[in-house]
Amino acid sequence: MSSAQSQIESRPVSVAHLFLSRVEDTPNAEAYRYPVPVGDGSTDDEKWVSLTWAQTADRVRLIAAGLLSLGIRPEERVAISSSTRVEWILADMGAMCAGAAATAVYPSTNADETEYILSDSGSRAIFVEDAEQLAKVAATAERLPGLRHAILFDVPADAPLVEGVEVLSLAELEKRGTAYLEQHPDAIERTVEAIEREQLATLIYTSGTTGRPKGVRLVHDCWSYQGVAQESSGLILSDDVQFLWLPLSHVFGKALISGQIRTGHVMAVDGRVDRIVTNLPAVRPTLMASAPRIFEKVYNGIAGRARAEGGAKYKIFLWAAKVARDYARTRQESMAATGTPQVPLPLKLRHAVADKLVYGKIRAAFGGNLRGSVSGSAALAPDIGYFFAGAGVHVLEGYGLTETSAAVTVNPAEDYRVGTVGRPLPGTEVRIADDGEVLLRGPGVMRGYHNLPDKTAEVLESDGWFHTGDIGEVDKHGYVRITDRKKDVFKTSGGKYVAPTEIEGRFKAVCPFVSNILVLGSGRNFCSALIALDETVIMPWAASNGMEGRSYTEVVTSPEVHELIDGFVQKVNADLQRWQTIKKFSVLPRDLDIEHGELTPSLKVKRPVVEREYAEAIESMYEGSREA
Repeated sequence: MSSAQSQIESRPVSVAHLFLSRVEDTPNAEAYRYPVPVGDGSTDDEKWVSLTWAQTADRVRLIAAGLLSLGIRPEERVAISSSTRVEWILADMGAMCAGAAATAVYPSTNADETEYILSDSGSRAIFVEDAEQLAKVAATAERLPGLRHAILFDVPADAPLVEGVEVLSLAELEKRGTAYLEQHPDAIERTVEAIEREQLATLIYTSGTTGRPKGVRLVHDCWSYQGVAQESSGLILSDDVQFLWLPLSHVFGKALISGQIRTGHVMAVDGRVDRIVTNLPAVRPTLMASAPRIFEKVYNGIAGRARAEGGAKYKIFLWAAKVARDYARTRQESMAATGTPQVPLPLKLRHAVADKLVYGKIRAAFGGNLRGSVSGSAALAPDIGYFFAGAGVHVLEGYGLTETSAAVTVNPAEDYRVGTVGRPLPGTEVRIADDGEVLLRGPGVMRGYHNLPDKTAEVLESDGWFHTGDIGEVDKHGYVRITDRKKDVFKTSGGKYVAPTEIEGRFKAVCPFVSNILVLGSGRNFCSALIALDETVIMPWAASNGMEGRSYTEVVTSPEVHELIDGFVQKVNADLQRWQTIKKFSVLPRDLDIEHGELTPSLKVKRPVVEREYAEAIESMYEGSREA
């Protein structure tokens, strides 16, 4: 039995057990750091402060005891509606150590869907970030008779009263915890000791593209497995400094905490997306997890600035980008063939020059200390992956779903393969069905959908195999490649199958102005596309091309921009099969966003929503069309 497999089989019962062991082993080591305002409270004037594991445990114990004082019992649901911040982690760990089950609610979720989640989960208490999140509870409290308590992280001067719900601050909950522990000093240890592997730990509701979201039941063993598997894979190290900005309401962000508790490394926490660029040099992380959209935006920003500078600087960037891709591809192909990364001397020399001119600045923007960045939740365009690999920013693509408590595969840092999602984590099995669907089995797989036995039976076989709905393949080295969502692959009226994700990825790699793209054509006689442009990149281009002073909408709907984007469409089309080519496209008048329901909180495109929203634009592209 391998060392990794041995660790998996001897894993602790729960992350609560992991947490108490971590505190005992390294009480004085730094656990978390987070920003706090100084002076007038401006975001321009902040400092990072830290919590040791012992300090973290002190607060977690008080929160857990506070929940017990409210009458919360094992497996009863406690919701958390907040952006990513250290209090989210403290509340989640407090709920776990109280034996409760946390219900994650995205802070962007509207009042109606928040009500549904709280009702369906049967949540008895909820941690809310601020008055805005509390207002959603207040608006629907009369229809939530089971909800009895709301705990505020940030207490406003005029917190609203909530009918039938006790509102208290986090400090007040901790004060009650102090009193409870005076009466029951060993309550937390006894509660954790009583936790069982198959006890419900978390309900995370999938951000469904149609209908109501489904509550995914993840037990304590799922999270314990994640912690041990991440460590044994070599993905995370005990001396890492990880920067966490991902939504903790999403399974990807939540799973990272399990791995961090297992290894005991430092986690710098700040979920403000607009502060990522500022935070990276301050934190200087060795590890960061992200969604592909962030890397796409960084790439587009670099390419856009180089284009705006024009002349020699733009030519240098284009040359350096090609060198980066050639270097990364050559290195990867030789590694796959011989087990040793080999690069011809002329390419090495070009790469060294490009490193001094371009790549060093890119690494500095990520803090200058990044060992690797894990990318998940959607596919990263291979050309963008090769670019960053060649520039020394190692993007390790992984794969997982809410239903698998996040990661089931990840690329190893020492031998990652761009275009794949890596190899299975220890303890997870991957199988490809006859129709190409990826099937998974392992301790991280959910135990079912909450209150939905029929939906559970559709995807979870009696022997534990989970149907992912993704199409993929496994190569001879065990690397998994995801080619598309099973439901997204479509057939044209000419009978040809098209995988839209592949085409979309190619377009993102060549067009520095794109934010989102949807390739369409199901049952149609040719493929078309809806294209949304990145405002931060297209507006500087517009200003330098005679459109200064125009609004974003005026710019993206202009003939000049249509001609610009058409050039990139034709470039992509040149490398596609005839039936895959984009014959027509429409540039959208605004970018897709979460607020309009077009993106999930993890920035995946909700295709049905976008297609409904822009049905008229789609139909106009097919008016009078003939077989192509």
